[in-house]
Amino acid sequence: MDSTEKKHNAAKASLEFIEPGMVVGIGTGSTVDELIKLLPSIKDRIDKVVSSSNASTELLEEQGFEVARLNEVGPIDIYIDGADEATKRLHLIKGGGGALTREKVLAGASRRFVCIIDESKLVGMLGTFPLPVEVLPMAQSFVARQFTKLRAQPVWREGFVTDNGNHILDVHELNISNPIEMETRLNQIPGILTVGIFANRSADILLIADDNGVREMRV
Repeated sequence: MDSTEKKHNAAKASLEFIEPGMVVGIGTGSTVDELIKLLPSIKDRIDKVVSSSNASTELLEEQGFEVARLNEVGPIDIYIDGADEATKRLHLIKGGGGALTREKVLAGASRRFVCIIDESKLVGMLGTFPLPVEVLPMAQSFVARQFTKLRAQPVWREGFVTDNGNHILDVHELNISNPIEMETRLNQIPGILTVGIFANRSADILLIADDNGVREMRV
């Protein structure tokens, strides 16, 4: 089974968590793209849909959905998104697609966060995947120096601008043995808008697709 098929299976498994009348938050990325293709089949269950990126909004509109703004809908009943890495404690690294700020906002605004991944994203400890960090452009060098002090290697994602008009630093070799503590610590650095560790608000349910199907993990 190839990775696209696994992503499709994980996305399909998440549909059962969408109940009639729900406000649904949609993430960003290749696994979520598979979900968006499936959403028209349950359109009658969805009251409103909110998106975490311009890219996902465009795909949703192509599927016939009118995308609402978060300020218009209040709490989100369910937020479905992928991840670049996930642990058995349901801590995540997200932001490979650069949408981490809006993703974190939607996750925070949601009653339930369902994360859909294929088995390759499940890891023992976060940090093999470079940690995306959204920074204000004027603070980029300052923030990079703070990561260097942590013996990490920040790399500017050159030529990329987020939907919010900011830059991304992809941080290599950062020790994330305690994701909650590290997320909290990095949030104190002026100039960082969002760090791609999702641990203080982790996933509630992890759906992991492999060759044998989809398994569910909760803490």
